[in-house]
Amino acid sequence: MAKKVVATLQKKEGKNFAKVIRAVKSEKTGAYTFKEEMVPVDQVKDSLAKS
Repeated sequence: MAKKVVATLQKKEGKNFAKVIRAVKSEKTGAYTFKEEMVPVDQVKDSLAKS
């Protein structure tokens, strides 16, 4: 699967996007889960700032 993501990001359109991975702690169990999203490069800071 990693190869597919890398290949997608190598295209001309994909160079303006970044993959953001955040660790989110569950209030119920206390375990961490990871949320991944593709965001435009200029919106990375806004994406990380939101909770």
